[in-house]
Amino acid sequence: MPESSYLDINLVKKRVSFTDKFLSWALSAGRVVIIITEIIALSVFLYRFFLDRQLIDLHTKIKQQQAIIAFSKTNEDKYRNLQDRLFVSARFSKLGQDEVKILKDIIALSPADATLDNITNSDTNVKINARFSQISTLGTFVDSLKSYPGIAGISVDKIENIPSTSLITVSVTATLKPNKNSNATTQQ
Repeated sequence: MPESSYLDINLVKKRVSFTDKFLSWALSAGRVVIIITEIIALSVFLYRFFLDRQLIDLHTKIKQQQAIIAFSKTNEDKYRNLQDRLFVSARFSKLGQDEVKILKDIIALSPADATLDNITNSDTNVKINARFSQISTLGTFVDSLKSYPGIAGISVDKIENIPSTSLITVSVTATLKPNKNSNATTQQ
């Protein structure tokens, strides 16, 4: 046999170090981790387009609804105004003639430069919120309320001077005299 054709057989196991094992594992498992990470990143990137489309659709829908509401605003304002007037008329229809007369007289007693913001009527008193341009007209109004025969007493609850508008805001409560008809019905 020729000498050059021999086989080199080594029966001793080759030693594999920990770093070699770790590098082998890291290269095979690392590829899998990188591939999974890229798949997740790509799917999130594509999902973002889906969410952007939904957001654009929602903004378009909101603008359409805003246009519908803006178009209906005038009708809604008319409807609410009508409801308010119906409420006031129903309130006045429940009042007796004496209460309506007292409210008309209080409105007639107010000076020309006074603005009556709110008049609230109950069984025992009338609450008036008003604005006056001068303190003298306020005094005249309070004096005329005191001299009114249907009012037992006056209390000025709040006076506020607003320099920016040169107005005096007042809240007055007028206590009504007991009605003779209501006393007669209570005694029976």
